[in-house]
Formats: sequence, C-alpha cells, structure tokens
Amino acid sequence: MRYLPLTPNDRRDMLAVIGAPSVDDLFRDVPAAAVLDRPVDLALHAGELEVERTIAAMAAKNRHSGALASFLGAGAYRHHIPASVDHLIQRSEFLTSYTPYQPEIAQGTLQYLFEFQTQVALLTGMEVANASMYDGSTACAEAVEMARRVTGRKRIILSGNLHPQYAEVVETLARLHDTDLVLNAPAPAGDEDLVPAIDKATACVVVQYPDVFGHVRDLAPIAQAAQAAGALLIVAVTEVVALGALIPPGAMGADIVVGEGQSIGVGLNYGGPYLGLFAARAKFVRQMPGRLCGETLDAEGKRGYVLTLSTREQHIRREKATSNICTNSGLCSLAFTIHLSLLGEAGLTRLAALNHARAVQLAEKLEGIKGVTLLTQGFFNEFTLKLDRDAAPVVEALVEAGVLGGVPGGRLFPLRHDCDDLLVVAATETNTDEEIDRFAAALTKVLA
Repeated sequence: MRYLPLTPNDRRDMLAVIGAPSVDDLFRDVPAAAVLDRPVDLALHAGELEVERTIAAMAAKNRHSGALASFLGAGAYRHHIPASVDHLIQRSEFLTSYTPYQPEIAQGTLQYLFEFQTQVALLTGMEVANASMYDGSTACAEAVEMARRVTGRKRIILSGNLHPQYAEVVETLARLHDTDLVLNAPAPAGDEDLVPAIDKATACVVVQYPDVFGHVRDLAPIAQAAQAAGALLIVAVTEVVALGALIPPGAMGADIVVGEGQSIGVGLNYGGPYLGLFAARAKFVRQMPGRLCGETLDAEGKRGYVLTLSTREQHIRREKATSNICTNSGLCSLAFTIHLSLLGEAGLTRLAALNHARAVQLAEKLEGIKGVTLLTQGFFNEFTLKLDRDAAPVVEALVEAGVLGGVPGGRLFPLRHDCDDLLVVAATETNTDEEIDRFAAALTKVLA
C-alpha cells in the first residue's frame, strides 16, 4: 500500500471543518505544566544497550499496580492471569497483526470467536453475543445507537451511577444524531430511582451493574417499567468477574448487555487494549453492531464456522452499516476465551467468591477507621467510602506508604464537588492479607 502523506492544504481543510485554529489547539486539554516545549532529554545517538538503560530508568519512575498494593478499580481491575494464557495466544497461528476472516483459511479464528460469543452469551444471560467491540465504553455507546434504531425513538436515559467515562462516550456519539440525552446526577448512596423518568418517548435506559459506586441492585423493576413503555434496558458491566457470582442481567429483563472484558485474560496494560462485550436478545440480532460468527455444516456434512452477520461498512453500504467503529479485538477475545475455558464454570464461581471475600474483608477493616463511612452496603468486589476530607490528597499520601488506595470521587466526577470526599475502592484475588492490613494501617495514619 502506498503511503500518501497529508499536504498542508489537507491539514488546513481538516482543521477548518472541525473548527480548530491549529494542530496545537487539539491538545488544549493537556495541562500546560505537562507539555514539553523542547525535545525529550535524550542523546541524539546511542547504542542499543545505552538506549535500553535510559528508557528503563525513565520507566522506573512510574508507580505501577504490580509494584504497590493496588486497590484501584473503577472500570479496570488487576487480576491474576495464568501464564498459559499468554503462551497460547502467542502461538504463530493466532498472533497476527490483524484478524483473518476468510473461512477457507481461518477456521481456528472463527471457531474461537464463536466460542467467545457463546461464553459472553452465557455470562450475561442473553441469547446472542457478537465478536466483538473495542472496549466497554464504546460498546455502551453502540448499544444506545442500536436502541435508537430498534425503537425509532431518541430519548436516552443514563443512570447517574453509570461510569462517567462511559457516559461521556455515549454523549460524544449522540452528538452526531438527533438524540435527547438525559443524564442523571450521581447517587453515591445507591438510592437512584429511574422508573419515574421512563415514558413513551424513551428509547432506552442505561444502568451499570454493579454501578460505579459498587452497588448491586435488582434491575427487574427498571426492566419492567422500560418494557411497559416500549423502551429497552441496557446494562453495562465493567467488572465481568462479577457475573460469576451475581444474577445475570438477562435473567432480570435486560434487552442489551454490554461490558468490559479486561478482567478475564487481559491485563491492565497501561489502559489498553481492552475488550468490549456485547450481547442482546435474539429478536434484535439484525440491529447489532459488529459481526457474528456462526456454526454450520459444509457440503460434505463437516462442521465449519462462518461470518454469519457482518453489518460493518467494510461489508455493506456505509449508510446501512450498524457501526463504523467496531473492531474484533481478536487477540484480546482469544485471551478471554482461553482464560475462561481454563477457569470453567466452577473456577469462575470460585474466583468470584474469592474476590467478594477479599472485598468484604477489606471493607470491614476500613469502615472501623475514624473518619470513614462505608456507603455501599451490597457490593461485589468494589465499594465506596465517604471520608471526612477530600479523597485526592489522601490517595496521594497512601502512595507514599506503598498503597494505591482507590480512585477519588473527584477524579471520576470533576464537576461534582459533593463527590470530592468519596473514595472508590476495589479488592481482587491478588490482594493479600498483608496488603489489606497495610492499607488499613496507612489510612488510619493519614486520617489521624
């Protein structure tokens, strides 16, 4: 493929379309203190060994989750991934720069995508799942667009306890369409009531399960109200391990379930790549974004796998495509499939139970500290604390004690100062008794 560079006129035309005076204006959200006005301080020429040492020294300045006791969550979770997962996905027949789809040469790829879809459908309690989406947030936005197509309506209700970054992605995509977006205020105590807001103009209601503050709620009343009004219930799951312990959203009446699959088989990876999950009721299958793999028999009666539905712009007319942003996340979906296959149903149940037990152990330790109130009463592996002061400087102080002590509410909701004293804390199977004790001791000292 030829490389066709952009001309100055091309750049000028693009900037004019989006209303930006210059390329630098595209980075105006980056704080001035974080912008270098000079080249990075590196030698112009150096040997490979010297470059490796220099870069390693720069990387060592980061405080990553593997080096400290990490209780970070809020949509990205640290779990143990067996070494066998990484070994298997690196086999040469799997490790490619792009996903091969041609059925005559890619039966292995199509088979694991089919198995991935099956696993997602079983986890979410839905009838059909696709393969697959970029991440949980874009899958959520795609689900909203799908609900608009299915219902022909434009009113979208977003729970205030939906992860704010998911809400932002939905809002970004909604700007391109005639959408009436209703975003509720966050309810850290978990007492949000969405039912009165649902009416005959509502296309869908979007909730998170467990929500961004960790609350586990019964979704059936919302599903019933949505169904009565002819709207759809979309459920976003950011911690997919939770579905090893909780009632699946499909069993409570969800019409579309989206999620982030990073917790199974995919590491934190400094923020990506992650893995979007998307499942729905079978009657909506032709409005699903992305692609679906199906199982069939060939002319000789042998089992085979094919791309059954693929409503992407690569396959059909652009204006008819259900999505222009979906991807397969092939290697991540393979890692998910392998890890979940190794766990099995019983293993996932035990993993979920271990996560919950660790979180309960941590919550009991922390809520006994003066200045701390536990807001989340029913949770899986994540809960919210209300502190007697702003949480952000507390988190900074905890780092000095070797603890990544959660995500401050002010970071999740920067425009809501009533969330500044909230701290969202997660525990997983990777947290030890010693780490939990260290967290409790450090928080006691910081709040003293």
